[in-house]
Amino acid sequence: MTTQELKIEGMSCHHCVMSVRKELGKLANVIVEDVMIGGAKVQFDETKVRPQQLADAIAEAGYQLVQ
Repeated sequence: MTTQELKIEGMSCHHCVMSVRKELGKLANVIVEDVMIGGAKVQFDETKVRPQQLADAIAEAGYQLVQ
């Protein structure tokens, strides 16, 4: 498992945090350690999860992963 801190643009409140947590939590082989305004910390199996899948989940919540 790889641990990665993600920087997320556009988050400003608790609802934003919950939306991102929900979408990342839907991904198989991803453990959401923490989500806070402006970012998240996740663990994932890099043989089964592509970084684009994380970005897509964040976009589904309405925010943008900063590369």
